[in-house]
Amino acid sequence: MGAWFERMAAIPSIAFAGSPGVVREALPGAGVRPDESYGSPMWPTAEGSTSATPASRHVPFDARGPELVARVWEALELPGSAMDYHFVLQGAVDRLWSTRRGAPEALALLEVFALLDLELMEAAPQAVSFDDAADAPATFVRVTSVPRLIGLLEREGAFTEALELARRLARFGQGEDVAARLSEKAGPLVAEAAGSGPA
Repeated sequence: MGAWFERMAAIPSIAFAGSPGVVREALPGAGVRPDESYGSPMWPTAEGSTSATPASRHVPFDARGPELVARVWEALELPGSAMDYHFVLQGAVDRLWSTRRGAPEALALLEVFALLDLELMEAAPQAVSFDDAADAPATFVRVTSVPRLIGLLEREGAFTEALELARRLARFGQGEDVAARLSEKAGPLVAEAAGSGPA
């Protein structure tokens, strides 16, 4: 499954410095190391071993609200692959989206996690690609976290912010059509803002 990292902040060139409020040393699994003699890492568990990393196993499927948020921040401090961190963040965005009507504060966290997912993808494109061959053009998995944020920003009328995200997402073979549509919407706003500047 490729390289694993001690924590998401250990990924080279990522700006993310670590999860707020999480004491990494206190997390069960933070110091766990895999047995790599099998060809792919096998992680020790109470039942034996598994190919699933501590990060990928940390967020329960039924976690919601504050528990979900806490578990996501913790998972980013546990050993895992770039793709594990992507799926942790994307899963959180999807769950926050589904509960947004009952918990309006979920939208602010949705934005935080979606932007963090995009930052992860830019630092480690393997987070959203199953391709191992260095000489082959990468094919990327479909991302849902960033498009959710783009749609949210567009509905709020924040077309230039949405356009910037769509252009960044286009690098991963998706979002080009959204970028084109947003360019049409944002163009007049940018021109209007330029025209209303100081004389």
